[in-house]
This record gives sequence, structure tokens and C-alpha cells, in this order.
Amino acid sequence: MATPLAKVRGLGSAHRGAETFWRQRMTAVANIPLVIFLILSIVTHIGADYAMVRAYLAQPLVALAMLALVISASIHMRIGLKEIIEDYVHGEGAKVAALLLANFFAVGVGLASALALVKISLGT
Repeated sequence: MATPLAKVRGLGSAHRGAETFWRQRMTAVANIPLVIFLILSIVTHIGADYAMVRAYLAQPLVALAMLALVISASIHMRIGLKEIIEDYVHGEGAKVAALLLANFFAVGVGLASALALVKISLGT
């Protein structure tokens, strides 16, 4: 049974429902301009060679925008995977294992993408 204060704050029994909801929405809103930037970057560099794309990614603002996209998309993916697993996986052991694998996957994708972006943009 929730207290009136918990109802006002939007907190359920886990006390984190509203926080997860808003974090998911914030990353979704952040992803909109970042994905548009990514699509425009891809479209404007169709047919470009590696050196031209590397030079483009070496620009500080471009690298920063791409890194922001990687971070935001990874966080958004982790939250989405967590919500899906919590809703549809019913066995407790399977749920814990799936959550653990989903977290490692999201972090791994984020780190690998960030490392690749840094290596390309720095030319190493």
C-alpha cells in the first residue's frame, strides 16, 4: 500500500518507477536530434573514402555529437532491455541471468562503439 507522499512523487513499491520512466523518455528525446545528425552525416558521405570520413569524424564537434549518440543510445537500450525482460521473463533465475546479460551487452556495445569512434577520430 502506497503512502500519499509516494503517490504524489509517482513512486511505486520499488521506489524507482518514475525515475526509470523519465530517464527512458529523456534519452529518447536526446536521441532524436542525434540520430538525425547521424543520418545526415551518413547521407552526405555516401561514396566517400575512409580518409574523408575519418577527417569528418576527427572534427571535435562531430566526434562529440557521435559520442553523445553512442552514450545516449546505449543507456536507452539498457533501460529498454531491462523493462522488456522484467515484463516478459517470469522465472526468477532466468530473469536475473537475462538482466545480467542485457546489462553486459548494452555496456559492451557502448564501450566498443565509443572506442571505435575515438580511434577513428584520433587516427590511431
